[in-house]
Amino acid sequence: MSGNYPSWASSMPENSLAETSSPVVIEANGLYYRQLNEQIRLLARNGERHIVLKGLRGQRYLGSGLDNPGLLLQLYGIPGEDLGFNLNGPVIEVFGHGQNAIANTMDNGRIIVHGMGGDALAYGMRGGRLFVRDDVGYRVGIHMKQYREKVPVVVVGGTSGDYLGEYMAGGLLILLNRNNAREMVAGNADKTLATGIHGGEIYIYGYDVPDYLPGIGSRVQIAGRADR
Repeated sequence: MSGNYPSWASSMPENSLAETSSPVVIEANGLYYRQLNEQIRLLARNGERHIVLKGLRGQRYLGSGLDNPGLLLQLYGIPGEDLGFNLNGPVIEVFGHGQNAIANTMDNGRIIVHGMGGDALAYGMRGGRLFVRDDVGYRVGIHMKQYREKVPVVVVGGTSGDYLGEYMAGGLLILLNRNNAREMVAGNADKTLATGIHGGEIYIYGYDVPDYLPGIGSRVQIAGRADR
């Protein structure tokens, strides 16, 4: 571990994680979210490339504004809202469920959630990739946008709540529907799927979208080989 760090930073045993031989571990239980984020930024500024947070209890804004390509931030416990807010380059991996507003205005990098996600994920997301293994909540992908080669992508392994892709202006939303649900795959309220959409695409696997679900501005069609 390079640099001089206070007592809250420690090294894990060699080969405990495959990505790097000696990640820095922060025991986050009991730390206020501002203090925890300051510690993460200090480590990132000093060149650390693998940081592990353990014992999270709802601390917010983790990884917000980080612009360190090559940095891996791994989270254990329950991270709070706005995870990866304005993220620009690093990879964040959550071993558990996420809460609301993950990838809010994210610009670049990857966020991987090995569990469920909350509401309003990828709000205003401008680039990067968000992967959620299980289901997500309401209003995912609101105001997603793209510019030239920057195309934000959200992949959800399960289903979503109402207002998926609301006012979407660009990017790609994919619902894999891994459990082959036959109803409420993309919400259930009238005219809420992609309502107000004016850019981007939404793909839903293995589901016949009912006529009442698509919102104003959206258009439904069966994906072909060219869309694979």
